[in-house]
Amino acid sequence: MKTIQQIRYNTSPRDARQYNTVALRDNYLIEKLFGNDESILIYTYYDRMIIGGLMPVNEELPLIPMDIEKAGSFLQRREMGIINVGSGGKVKAGNAVYSLDHLDALYLGLGTNDIAFSSDDPSNPAKFYINSCLAHACFPSKKISSSEARQVPVGSAGTANDRVLHQYIVPALVETCQLMMGVTKVKPGSVWNTMPCHLHTLRMEAYFYFDIPEGHAVCHFMGEPSETRHIWMHNNQAVLSPSWSIHSAAGTSNYSFIWGMAGSDSPVDPVQTTDLR
Repeated sequence: MKTIQQIRYNTSPRDARQYNTVALRDNYLIEKLFGNDESILIYTYYDRMIIGGLMPVNEELPLIPMDIEKAGSFLQRREMGIINVGSGGKVKAGNAVYSLDHLDALYLGLGTNDIAFSSDDPSNPAKFYINSCLAHACFPSKKISSSEARQVPVGSAGTANDRVLHQYIVPALVETCQLMMGVTKVKPGSVWNTMPCHLHTLRMEAYFYFDIPEGHAVCHFMGEPSETRHIWMHNNQAVLSPSWSIHSAAGTSNYSFIWGMAGSDSPVDPVQTTDLR
């Protein structure tokens, strides 16, 4: 077992205007989230979110608290969402064991102890993508299968943004302190997500892009509406979206992504496409 921990600090929109490609990628892109028997955890100061990936192959992977938190357990002061983007696996949480197939999700509440991850088939391992944020109250843990997620069609083929939102950890299905997570699947023939774009200045988001075919890529757009920037991304990579930034993307093929957010669930501020620069 190998644990890799990283820290990402906040950036200001004023500084981001001056970033070159290397600086943009260093501050916002998470290039690697999965490795054999590795636990990769990134602590960001944006709403204190932790983004992580665990891929158990030959052994069970316990979830160890990050050093920066100085906590007795990972969820001592946190709640967490998990979505399996690999093959079948299991999550132990206290005395409970949850089986997660591909694109099943699990919410674990504040104070859940003794969390560990395993794969059903080491030759075809599970890949557990996690988002964790601070919590002030304990809510029941809950599994949400892919068939139980709320499906919300948005966009259209005519505007090349025909897609389906699969809402997993949302107020209608799971009670949480502030965490929300879901999956968006862009349909074949479409390439855009979140276009027209918007801002929500009281919460951050993290995006994990997957189902990107080999040889293809996704161009993620960020920045202030008047100062947009782009980051080219590949399969199984994530990106941080500060609360002051737009977030949108276009792919050279259709793709899927997991969105996760923390902070105030306030209404979004739409941005007119013709106002983007």
